Amino acid sequence: MLQFPLWKTLLVWAVVLVGCLFAAPNLVYDRVERANDARTAIAAGAAATPAQAADAAGWPDWLPSGLVNLGLDLRGGVYLLVEVAVEDVYADRTQAMWPELRDALRAVPGIASVRRIEGPADELRVRIDNPEALPAALTAARALAQPVTSALLAAGADNIEVTGGGEGVVVLRLSEAERRASDERTVAQSLEIIRRRVDEAGTREPSIQRQGAQRIVVQVPGVGSADELMAIIGQTAKLSFHPVIRAAGPGEPVGLDELLLPEADREGFLVLERAAVVGGDDLVDSQASFDQNGQPAVSFRFDAVGARKFGDYTRDNIGKLFAIVLDDTVISAPQIQSHIAGGSGIITGRFTVEEATNLSILLRAGALPAEIRVLEQRTVGPELGRDSIEAGRLASLVAFGAVLVFMVLTYGLFGLFGSIALLCNIILIFAVMSVIGATLTLPGIAGVVLTIGMAVDANVLIYERIREELRTAKGVSRAIELGFDRALTSITDANVTTLIACVIMYWIGSGPVRGFAVTLAIGVLTSVFTAIFVTRVLIAAWFARTRPKSITL
Repeated sequence: MLQFPLWKTLLVWAVVLVGCLFAAPNLVYDRVERANDARTAIAAGAAATPAQAADAAGWPDWLPSGLVNLGLDLRGGVYLLVEVAVEDVYADRTQAMWPELRDALRAVPGIASVRRIEGPADELRVRIDNPEALPAALTAARALAQPVTSALLAAGADNIEVTGGGEGVVVLRLSEAERRASDERTVAQSLEIIRRRVDEAGTREPSIQRQGAQRIVVQVPGVGSADELMAIIGQTAKLSFHPVIRAAGPGEPVGLDELLLPEADREGFLVLERAAVVGGDDLVDSQASFDQNGQPAVSFRFDAVGARKFGDYTRDNIGKLFAIVLDDTVISAPQIQSHIAGGSGIITGRFTVEEATNLSILLRAGALPAEIRVLEQRTVGPELGRDSIEAGRLASLVAFGAVLVFMVLTYGLFGLFGSIALLCNIILIFAVMSVIGATLTLPGIAGVVLTIGMAVDANVLIYERIREELRTAKGVSRAIELGFDRALTSITDANVTTLIACVIMYWIGSGPVRGFAVTLAIGVLTSVFTAIFVTRVLIAAWFARTRPKSITL
């Protein structure tokens, strides 16, 4: 065992050296972070400013530049717990079936006209002119049902329920199975859209996770306030383009096929056709820009289907007003001057540069399917994060120093070898976390400190086994060899059980608990490597040089 082949020795030290290389950027965290940000901005196509060019040159691009990401409690930022208003989707889904239901009922013999009537928002109520044809009308409406596309528990169920609501009245609503399926899709879609919006805003390492049936936890380091974060994720950003019927006053009654919406840029209201010509679902890109007067605006571009609908309408309605509606407010209602081909245009309004940038981000990420309500919010200041980092650094240094003193006093030179292996272990922990992009939280620092205390357990087991073998009057070389071999089983058992605990914590935990589990699991794996291999290489090199006849442990 102590005759270590050269290639094994070189391999062990190569792993340690690579670990040092990948962990080194964390020693100059701010400089590397600025360099990474500058390179990302330049790669995105933006013209490099002198400051960005200087930041990019601050760290060589041929060196590793991965960093351990700092969590919310260390960098500062915002924590939000939001709830998705899944019931908002029921009304939109139901009302959207009006054209299909109208055409199906008009095709029934004996029915000449069909009109919508008032009813609950999540129901579509229509009245036919011939009450005697109601059974045939119900049959025709039920034929519109489709199987629910969702979980196995809803297999075979229809997506709508159709009943008679009185004399000549047909009532259509979503089935219970479809509502559950809709809830699942709405929350999943909201989660993905929130993630895209936060990513578009350029925040670092956000944590966005589902919690329960209808809730989402959003943790974004580096954001100054909850209001700033809600400006990005809270707006539904539902964009649509509607024909303008007339100007109106507040509270003026309108038909069921019309909308009365306020104008954002002046105190007025417009009556619009309820059916949109084209919607935000057809958008493929949006960017902050400036109009012909140099005022901030938002340019947009439709996909092929949206471009065709947009172009056909502008070609056939030159001279008419065309309203751009964002979240039930008319942000602009320009007059169509000419045919707009190509599917691109510009949204003008009383925007600031920041508002135009945020709106372009929202449109590019997509509209939230439902409103989100804030249930809990917390803001962590960067000063508190810096204090936590300093406290964690101090705790780590004290823990390492205490372990070093104990090992040297207890095991002498072998204790020093164990302490060197412990230092290599800490370096490898940060190297692995930097490579995989793991996030370090305050509980994660606790995991590192705990790893420092646990890492020497393997060395203690090895040294105690060597002591036992020395008592049996075996030679030094044989005692050391048996000490390593016979301690291996105990080391493996102890660390496997710890890894199982880490897996369970990561699986059922969230946020800080997961951060603790990740750092502890990485520390367990690296400590086994350093205790078995780094310590062994050090002892083998010392033994080959000194050839002692006896040792004291």
